[in-house]
Amino acid sequence: MAAELVRIHPVNPETRKINRVTECLRSSGLIIYPTDTVYGLGCDLLNRKAIEQLCRVRQVKPEKLNLSFICSSISEAAQYVKRIDTPVFKLMKKILPGPYTFIFESSSAVPKILGVNKKTVGLRIPRHPVPLQLVQTLGNPLISASIKSDDPIEEYLTNPEDIYHRFNHAVDMVIDSGAGGNIPSTILDCTGDEIIVLRKGLGTADF
Repeated sequence: MAAELVRIHPVNPETRKINRVTECLRSSGLIIYPTDTVYGLGCDLLNRKAIEQLCRVRQVKPEKLNLSFICSSISEAAQYVKRIDTPVFKLMKKILPGPYTFIFESSSAVPKILGVNKKTVGLRIPRHPVPLQLVQTLGNPLISASIKSDDPIEEYLTNPEDIYHRFNHAVDMVIDSGAGGNIPSTILDCTGDEIIVLRKGLGTADF
């Protein structure tokens, strides 16, 4: 069955549509949604069946799945990490929401994804109303992966209609909130004593 294409306003998301997408997530659905960087593929973090499907769509084994959680706040994100040192917390307060992925050591609260424990987890709080409202309405984070392109020049798919035509038989819903970006988030490794920039993306690394 083909996916449902849902057009949601990128600045003022319609509550009725957010609720519909949330119900899809609660029913083990996979969605494609906008962020402040690139479009993402996501599902309910606590739904094992949906995560299995996400692995199949990404064609990746569970142990190779890099976890990235979309959270609505730092306090929510903190549940999934062992610790957040004071300098890192101050930085997060300064630059989030924004185009950054913070890598931390996982806490015991991180679900065993398909029976595989992951030592680290990536946390995102995007500056985009749609994913933030989805997570708030759902009540827990999304597990997320970026939507890649086969184009050797354009690394990520940016046109929602192109995304829909490519994935309409692999996911349950595609959210169209306008053109997405082609630059991913900046990845900051916070597992050691110093913050290390693993990937320079849309977010500045000049702290």
